Amino acid sequence: MTWVKICGMTNLEDALTAVEAGADAVGFVFYEKSPRKISVEAAREIVEKLPEGVEKVGVFVDLEAERIREIVLETGMTAVQLHGKQSLESVLFNDARPAVESVGVAKLIAMIPDHALHQGSGVGISRRIREKTFAVLIDAQVNGKAGGTGARFDWEANREMVRSLGFLVPVIVAGGLTPSDVAEAMSIFHPFGVDVASGVEARPGKKDPEKVLSFVKAVRETDRKTS
Repeated sequence: MTWVKICGMTNLEDALTAVEAGADAVGFVFYEKSPRKISVEAAREIVEKLPEGVEKVGVFVDLEAERIREIVLETGMTAVQLHGKQSLESVLFNDARPAVESVGVAKLIAMIPDHALHQGSGVGISRRIREKTFAVLIDAQVNGKAGGTGARFDWEANREMVRSLGFLVPVIVAGGLTPSDVAEAMSIFHPFGVDVASGVEARPGKKDPEKVLSFVKAVRETDRKTS
């Protein structure tokens, strides 16, 4: 089945809604400039009340490995998602230690902006780091923002690149996904996983329960049709 992550959790109600809908993972954004940012204390309180089997993903932008590890250990995150050159270099390229030692968890998700695929660097990065990553996440980069914009990248133009990348490392597709278009994305890319934030929100930082349920339902129905 396709791995489903509902990102941008800011409160327990939304996190439980995602879990009850059948999401495999929930994401917490530790980035001050994000409208979905959450404090270490608030994230810890939410994580303590979530089922053990649900992946708790900490999202970090341009943060050093040492600080990422501190937050992971304080909050109980079970996976780390890296955005920005500084985070990628600090954790993946400049640190020879296993991820569990450098950032406190074994599962790493590395964000690759869509434009990097056209430059060929996406595939190059995945070949070097695939042994250290759980998956790579493809998202749109808009106005210098590396992901989390809710913008959809050019799916048709990137179809073959994303599929090729998927042979090297599990690929998670993000950016502009909604309950109405996630099935299309799955048919185009055949991804390992899908990741959504703004597409299931009532407003930035607050989820719409019906949209969350509809999103997960759409993914599972597509899984059944293609299995």
